[in-house]
Amino acid sequence: MEARFGQVMTAMVTPFNADGSLDLDGAQKLAAHLTTEGGNDGLVIAGTTGESPTLTHDEQIDLIRAVVDATDCPVVAGAGSNDTSAAVDLTERATGAGAHGVLHVAGYYNRPSQAGLSEHFRACAAATDLPVLLYDIPGRTGRKIETETMVDLFADVDNIIGVKDAAGNPGETARLLSIAPEGTQVYSGDDGLNLALLAIGAVGTIGVATHWAGRETREMFDAFFSGDVRGAAEINRRLVASYEFETGDLAPNPIPSKAMLRVLGLPGGPTRMPMGPEPDFVEAAAKQVLADLGRS
Repeated sequence: MEARFGQVMTAMVTPFNADGSLDLDGAQKLAAHLTTEGGNDGLVIAGTTGESPTLTHDEQIDLIRAVVDATDCPVVAGAGSNDTSAAVDLTERATGAGAHGVLHVAGYYNRPSQAGLSEHFRACAAATDLPVLLYDIPGRTGRKIETETMVDLFADVDNIIGVKDAAGNPGETARLLSIAPEGTQVYSGDDGLNLALLAIGAVGTIGVATHWAGRETREMFDAFFSGDVRGAAEINRRLVASYEFETGDLAPNPIPSKAMLRVLGLPGGPTRMPMGPEPDFVEAAAKQVLADLGRS
């Protein structure tokens, strides 16, 4: 099955200036790098890795528009909220800003029922003619989008086409794909499970380590889809250190990614509070990750 937005996508960080203001020039430069030298087919903008909880809606739309203008690739806009009216408004504005798709996370913190989640996603999808990806990440939202809820949405709503899966349960994802309508697209939302999810039918990844290891991720995908599963597994083993580096309790995502971008001389800047400050060990760890990948 051909991946709607390409196989390798990055959930891009949002570059900020030293004073914490939005760095749109930096965002355009980073987006161009990721989709040329960086090996990515497309980008997700203003998602969690993009620090969407700290962006105003106006900043989100400015960011989406800037990246669309600077690239020639699919740009999927994070438009989620735990307030349905806000999510609908963001969806409409992201559509007007030129996005090629929208990503909608389950309502976080308020922990809606499955019926509430279904109505929320239906309202968001009705606000656009763009393809919509659900985002299932119960570790952050506090609420799993149940398999049956997703299957009903995929069957009933033409432009809800798939899910970014960060639920951490490949067995349940396999069950989802066994009963979902043909053509349902699963993107891995957990770098450490990329290969496992490919094995049960995922079409691609929306990654974090792909900020610096997009080409290696591309090589792994190419090996897997050409039937070289052993070769794909070997590349995946080389990437485990990147997966472990990208987040942790002392340096949550996107702190490590922004440190890595700084080491690479790419735009990123600081994180906005309350994410910071960056621990002293992160930059040295970034350099070691690059060394393990054979880069100076």
